[in-house]
Parts: sequence; C-alpha cells; structure tokens
Amino acid sequence: MTTIHSPLRRAFVIFTIVLAGELIFSLPFHVVRFFRPTFLEVFNLTNTQLGDIFGLYGILAMLVYFPGGPLADRFSARKLMMISLLLTASGSLYFAQIPSASSLGFLFAFWGVTTIFLFWAAMIKLTRIWGGAHAQGKAFAILDGGRGLVAAAAATGAVAILTLFVPDGIDTDLASKRQGIQSVIYYYGAITTFAAFIVFLVIPKESGVQSTDDDGEQSSIKHDFSIVLKRPVVWLQGMIVLTAYCGYKGLDYFGLYLTNVLDFGAVQSAQTVAYISYTRVFAALCAGFLADKIGIGKTVLITFSALVVCYALFATSPVQALPQFLVLANIIVTFVLVFAVRAIYFALLEESKIADTRTGAAVGVISVVGYTPDIFLAPVAGRLIDANPGVVGFSHLFIMLGLFSAIGAISTYLLIRRVKALRAA
Repeated sequence: MTTIHSPLRRAFVIFTIVLAGELIFSLPFHVVRFFRPTFLEVFNLTNTQLGDIFGLYGILAMLVYFPGGPLADRFSARKLMMISLLLTASGSLYFAQIPSASSLGFLFAFWGVTTIFLFWAAMIKLTRIWGGAHAQGKAFAILDGGRGLVAAAAATGAVAILTLFVPDGIDTDLASKRQGIQSVIYYYGAITTFAAFIVFLVIPKESGVQSTDDDGEQSSIKHDFSIVLKRPVVWLQGMIVLTAYCGYKGLDYFGLYLTNVLDFGAVQSAQTVAYISYTRVFAALCAGFLADKIGIGKTVLITFSALVVCYALFATSPVQALPQFLVLANIIVTFVLVFAVRAIYFALLEESKIADTRTGAAVGVISVVGYTPDIFLAPVAGRLIDANPGVVGFSHLFIMLGLFSAIGAISTYLLIRRVKALRAA
C-alpha cells in the first residue's frame, strides 16, 4: 500500500474505509434489519421465505470469498471497492419495484457477489495495513465502531423517511407502507453510490497492492493458499468468526422481538434498534482498547462467555412478566457484546502472525468458514420463529445463539493455547 504519512490524510483514508465498509451492506441488510415488520408486510413474505432468500445471498457470498482474497493481494483496493459499491447500488433500482419472493432471491444472490467478491478482502487488508504492527486492535475497532456509527446514522435518516409515510401508532394503509419502503430503498441506493465516489477521491490509487512474500520473492496464489490452509490458527479463526457472526446475524431479529413479544409499534421498534445500534461505536472502541492492553484473544474469550449468559437470560426468563427496562437492558448488553467481538476478530490475524502478504488469502479462507451463517442462520431462525410464534420461538432462537457463543469461547481458548505454543517454539 502507498505509504501515508500525513495524519490528516490517514484520517480521511480510515473514514472512507469505514463509510464504504458499512454502506456496501446497507441495501441487502439495513432495510430488513431496521424495518423487518413493515418489510415483511410490503413484500408479502414470511420469516421462513425471507430466511431462504438470505440463504441464497450466503451461498453466493461463500463461493466468492475464496477467489476474492487473492485479488486483494494483487489489485488496487480503490478500484475493487468502487466497482463493488456501484454494482451494489444499481440493485436498488430493481429492489424498489417490490419484486416477488423468487425474483428477490435472484437480487440477493447478485448482492452476495457484489458485496463480497471484489470488496471484502480488500477492505480487511487495507485496514490491517493502515493499523501497522502495533495498533491492530485500534484499527479494527475504528473500522467496526465507525461502521456502527454509519449504520445507526443512516438508519436514523431512513426511519425519518419512513415516518413521513407510516406515522407510528396510526393504522396506515398498505400503499403508504409500500411508498415508505420504496423511499427508504432509494435512499440507501443513493448513499451507497455516494460512498463509491468518496472511495475514488480518497483511497490511494495503489492501495493494498502487495505481490511479494516476506522475503521479497514473487508469491503465487497457489503457494499462498497452500501455506494458509496448513495453519490450524486460520481454521480456529474461521470458527471464531462463524460463531461471532451468528450473534451478529441474530441482532436482525430484535426488531421483530420488540414488536411480537414486547408489543412495540413498527416505527417504535425500528427507532429503538437504530438507537441501540449507536452503542456499536462505544463497544468497538472499548474492545479495541482492551485488546491492545490484555490481548485480542483474551478479550474475545471474555466477550463470548458474557454472551452465553445474556442468551441464557433471554431463553429462560419470563420476559413478559418482567419490567420492560430489564429486558431492554439485556438487549443493549447483548448488542454491545456482539459488536465488541465483531470489532476485533480479524485483529487476530496479527496475533496469529499471518504475513501481510498473505492477508487476502487468509481472509478468503477464514471468511468461507466464518460467514457460512449467511447461508443457514436466517433459514433456521425463520423456521424457529414461524413454527412457534411469540416467546417460545424466540426462546429457541436464543438457545441456538447461546450454543454458538459457547462454541466461540471454546475455539478462542484453543486459539490462545495455539498462539502461546507458537511463541514458545
């Protein structure tokens, strides 16, 4: 990557990575995450159908994580990221036409390619190089915390747009809800396009390009993958990302939880989730600070362990009989913990001593394993909720998420032991 010495220019670069890194996912994820009840009604979908649509996104994404990694080691991140943003934004034009469930599946499959293939590994590598050898926790905390701030700010604007058509507490007709969702979609398409132009203006032309190994010799894709695939720490990191990402995907259901279990209105539910999402900045920065102080692995282990407790409380407590503020407090803590572990799990690349020149290859392998929840979590969660409407269905969902967090804690413990062994060797 082109060396950037100016603090101001460095600040602009990380800001742009953050902005692009969140808005690339706004169309396929934000519209559903923040407006799920209204979205399901307008598109005439069940949770099961929507879960299957997200499964198509996940299948295509998984297929392109692997080949996308080496591209980030050989081509300019600026070019890769800009193309991805523009292609993703173009999908908003079709999305706003409120296509059928089958057509929506093709759109999400398209987004599975455009949001990942050229973009994901380039963003991770750019962030790692920006952070240098001694501030990986800080770099990835800024990335994820900043992405959280972008997500919450963009959602706040989207909620304001929806409110123009769907005032909360008023029995609004379906046509108005349709107009509201369409306006929200166009809004997200516009800001995604805006992010593409910011990337073109700010990111250095040769950003992220490194085609030699640590000894200065030319590195081949086959050679990079052969080395990465043989390292147990890479597979353990893949499992850590998988279990943490299950928790992150689980956050998409809290808006529906507020509506179906706590009787929140559609707009009130969206506003609550949007406001809680602002905690992502606080969570990420605290996680990054703690990771640089006590170690990334230890911080991830503590976070997973706390998540197990939170999900157990959701699954076993009589939530409808409890004061609402206690339930909301547990929701907030869950969001904070999920955001914290998500903020720093890729910082484990530095702790595991993965070479800079093989970052793209490692990210490709880790992501193929780690983001498989894009395939299975939404279909499974949708069926759990639809099969047992109300508290029971959500209890089953929280039990599943708690089990994944427990597996994440075990994987992290094994990784810590492996890293210690490598250092002692």
